[in-house]
Amino acid sequence: MSHAEGSYYLPELSHWPLVGSIGLFLATGGFAYALIYGIDGALGNMTVSYIGLAIVIFMLFGWFGTVIKESMAGKYNSQVDTSFRMGMMWFILSEVMFFAAFFGALYYMRNFSVPWLGGAGNNAMTNAILHEGFQAVWPTNGPANVGGDYKVMPATGLPLWNTIILLTSGVTLTWAHHALKAGKNSQLVLGLFLTVVLGVVFLSFQVYEYGHAYNDLNLKLTTGAYGTTFFMLTGFHGFHVFVGATMLIVMLVRAMKGHFTAEHHFAFEAAAWYWHFVDVVWLGLFIFVYWLI
Repeated sequence: MSHAEGSYYLPELSHWPLVGSIGLFLATGGFAYALIYGIDGALGNMTVSYIGLAIVIFMLFGWFGTVIKESMAGKYNSQVDTSFRMGMMWFILSEVMFFAAFFGALYYMRNFSVPWLGGAGNNAMTNAILHEGFQAVWPTNGPANVGGDYKVMPATGLPLWNTIILLTSGVTLTWAHHALKAGKNSQLVLGLFLTVVLGVVFLSFQVYEYGHAYNDLNLKLTTGAYGTTFFMLTGFHGFHVFVGATMLIVMLVRAMKGHFTAEHHFAFEAAAWYWHFVDVVWLGLFIFVYWLI
């Protein structure tokens, strides 16, 4: 039984935001340390970053658990549900702005910085004096050939397969959503399970792709503008896939326990919104990072 519509549930003080902040600080700080102190273009020691990721995972499951207990205790009414929906919408909007910044950086380099270095516009002297002979073509590792010779990552092969995999995961998740609203719990569980499996396969392929890029193509974070934007965009997207898969695993466990009904299942919808957002971002990545090189 939920609280009366006239009352609004206020949760008690929680330690999870602090735990999550510490985990994110260690994860990002450790990764920055690995970038700075890497050798010959390779990442340095990632131990601190791994510890941070482990803390973030612990926080996600702990905070999810607290919210689940409150929900199952009937503490959330329609007002709280509306607040949750608004909060998730603003969160996804912030993620849109996050990726827009990186896509904007890619666009700026491809359409402004590189042509300027090649002498476009009023920058002929820049090319003649500072970067004579530099060809303003993309992809590039800059006039100084930063990182040495490399090969680009083709759109065919693993990137294309990963695109198919993520689009298919969106279909299976939509199927699960329709099954939930129709009260078909077995189909809900199966659809969620398939979505999680596809997400794990996507991440596995991306790990293999990174190994191929580093070992066979000499494509690294230190390979000039192309290498930097490639790994920043695809890497952050991969992290979002990891977070989304974690959320869906929680939803799968809850679905198996029968926590959702056709009328009350915002947690599932929030995870689904996030996953579809991840799908859309990948389409942009596939087009502008892999295909239009």
